[in-house]
Amino acid sequence: MKKILAFGASSSRNSINKKLATWAAGQQSTASVTLIDLNDFEMPIFSIDKEQENGIPEAAQKFKALVDSHDGILVSLAEHNGAYSAAFKNIFDWISRMEGKAWSDKPMFLLATSPGGRGGSSVLEMAVNRFPFNGGKVAASFSLPSFGNNFSEGKGIVDEGLKSMFQGQLHLFLEEI
Repeated sequence: MKKILAFGASSSRNSINKKLATWAAGQQSTASVTLIDLNDFEMPIFSIDKEQENGIPEAAQKFKALVDSHDGILVSLAEHNGAYSAAFKNIFDWISRMEGKAWSDKPMFLLATSPGGRGGSSVLEMAVNRFPFNGGKVAASFSLPSFGNNFSEGKGIVDEGLKSMFQGQLHLFLEEI
């Protein structure tokens, strides 16, 4: 059975992107899912000096080992000031310093959501364009606007048109892993 690594790219305990990633990963039955929490991968803020003095943190090595041991990656990106959350960016910076490509040429399903009508589209576009340079094979992407109106913890995506678009993108991702 194929394996999917899934996470919300936020350190917030109540992250709507964690909720979306968790729900999205559960919408398929063809792969096993490993859900992780970025809070389990806290490490020093990346700098060349810290890397030269102390090497790559163990938490970064563990995160990269998870990437390497899975067949696909599903991530819902939190948007902070139009970009990645600090917690995610720090992990990304550290794993990009390790051998090979950060995302190990794995198929990726990139999602984003926000309380507003743009649904994290800025950070999603940034990742869709950037991750291929770091070994991410972006197989699918999906933005969920207005999280509070379009998502229910019991039902998931409640707008039928958005749900249909999500399912189409999920199918593309699953075909690639």
